[in-house]
Amino acid sequence: MVGDRKWATGAGVAAAVAAAAGVRWVWRHQDELMLRPPLNEWTFTHMSLLLPTETVPRAARPSPLPRAPRPPAFTYEWDGERRTLADLHARTRTTGFAVVHRGRLVHEEYPGRFAGPDRRFQLFSLTKSVTSALVGIALEDGAIGSVDDKAVTYCPQLAGSAFDGPTVDDLLHMSSGAGGEEDYEDPDAPVNRLMRAVAGQGGTVLEAVRSVRPHTTPGTWFNYSTLDTQVLGWVLEAATGRTLAQYAAERLWGPIGAESDAYYVLSRGLPRTAVGGGSFNAAVRDMARFGLLMARGGRWGGEQVVPASWVERGRGAGLPHLETGALGDRYPGHYGYANQWWTLGGERRAFTGLGIYGQFLWVDPEADVVVVKTSAWPVADDPALDGETAAALTALVDALAAEA
Repeated sequence: MVGDRKWATGAGVAAAVAAAAGVRWVWRHQDELMLRPPLNEWTFTHMSLLLPTETVPRAARPSPLPRAPRPPAFTYEWDGERRTLADLHARTRTTGFAVVHRGRLVHEEYPGRFAGPDRRFQLFSLTKSVTSALVGIALEDGAIGSVDDKAVTYCPQLAGSAFDGPTVDDLLHMSSGAGGEEDYEDPDAPVNRLMRAVAGQGGTVLEAVRSVRPHTTPGTWFNYSTLDTQVLGWVLEAATGRTLAQYAAERLWGPIGAESDAYYVLSRGLPRTAVGGGSFNAAVRDMARFGLLMARGGRWGGEQVVPASWVERGRGAGLPHLETGALGDRYPGHYGYANQWWTLGGERRAFTGLGIYGQFLWVDPEADVVVVKTSAWPVADDPALDGETAAALTALVDALAAEA
């Protein structure tokens, strides 16, 4: 009996030690765990519980989004098989989905466990396309003088850094020549240093941005980098005297009649700063409104919200190193890039905003179709899931475009 008690006591101590070690491991790896299944579906709809935020209030008088619901009648081919929309949702972990055709919401569904029409979704790098629209508005207002202005003119805190030289235009086209590869699996990649700073796990956001080095002459080479858009967001805030949330509320969310509050996630540490390239959270229907604004050349309800010429810039830059298929081996061949949007080329010159873990805002002005897809992929970047989604959305738009 004594031996049994000693064994039981020893086992209890061992279990307690193991439990404590487990708790410490979970604490150290909490950010990674929250971004992986099964937790990431919850994370991507509850960011306001995890980090500080700044609200982008809904419009005082929301604009109606006319509805004409009908089942999407299309299939797509992938990996040698004919597949359906239900297959797409299951295979690519869709959480929210909406289709607007000819100005009407024709389909909407929320396969995600925590999803719904009123839920705000973390849009990750789809934020960049929102930032681009705000920059276009600020240029039209005269707050930003020109896309040829150097970023450091508005952000003197970047003097002497790799961002002391690139222009606003360089940043818009991801051609700053600063920083390294956007590798979400490399702990020392610039984007991960930035995210650790936002989460309060090391240094400030400014220190993370200043830590990168120049690698190429600005304006000559495409290198996708969230730090480029972080600087772009700072340029916008300095030029307008508004935070990103304030300017978005006044000049975008209000004018398009958004029906739900959106918000930007802010850094934990002071000074609080929004991630202009990855922290916007919004409802699917309101992102459909934003997509419809872009599909209609920047007009909403008779008002020119975003300059038409600015919308056109997002459909193609006319620069060889940014053309569809010319971005380099690290990027899918079906994309080009322009003005913080991914371009799709072809006769219709459609374009899309993208965010890691499967966020899409697909805009085809010629077909008069907008598709919003939020997702919770198992990993940040998956070429197969991206390729299948692009094939499916292309087939969906083609089917709608063929309708009489």
